[in-house]
Amino acid sequence: MGIAQRLKELIDFTGLSVRAFSSKCGISQATLDKQIKGLRGVSIETIMNILQSFPDLSSEWLIRGDGPMFTQEIDNTAEVARINKLIDTITTLQEVIDAKSDTITTMAKRITELENQLKNK
Repeated sequence: MGIAQRLKELIDFTGLSVRAFSSKCGISQATLDKQIKGLRGVSIETIMNILQSFPDLSSEWLIRGDGPMFTQEIDNTAEVARINKLIDTITTLQEVIDAKSDTITTMAKRITELENQLKNK
């Protein structure tokens, strides 16, 4: 596996789009796209930017394919908990929005009824 393939694997692992990954690393998206596709060699500048953006990333793995991807095992428990909390918050907010929408619909009908009553008097 070449460095371009390892770069693709890293991007997949992060869950970022190529655009978001390039932005995080301070690399032009067009340059990164060409490097990933093998149209251009992966530059030392790209490698350095990636290593600076991901301090736990193993340079040995990125450059030569030796060893694990990261120098230490990444504990993403806190990140998973944060995401789950955000999902719960979004769900709660959606329930509030739905309830408010129902109230608005009911009140709009009531306003129409009252307006009709006023017209008929």
